[in-house]
Amino acid sequence: MHIVSIEGIKLFAYHGCLEEEALIGRHYTVDVHVETDFTDAANNDDLTKTIDYVTINSIVQEEMAIRSKLIEAVAGRIIKRIRQEFNSVYGTTVCIKKMSPPVSGDVEWVSVTISE
Repeated sequence: MHIVSIEGIKLFAYHGCLEEEALIGRHYTVDVHVETDFTDAANNDDLTKTIDYVTINSIVQEEMAIRSKLIEAVAGRIIKRIRQEFNSVYGTTVCIKKMSPPVSGDVEWVSVTISE
């Protein structure tokens, strides 16, 4: 088993249950890990035999641009899109961090992680 990771994708988006979050927005960081077998890609230096991280980044950008109340919903959509795009996926983990969440106290981020 091999893993292709794209970590620290930085975005600005408008997710959250509070109406002010739809107006103000927040910074987010997304990490994606995709389990696959890229033996053929490594042996033949062939991008079509692995997971293209440019495509993963585009999927994350597109799904993060769709407003949701819950980042759990966004993470689920990202996983679904990755599975639709790539047939060679054995497992996927997506972690979305919401920076400076609107909670009382000094909280750097909150996050959700989904693995399938």
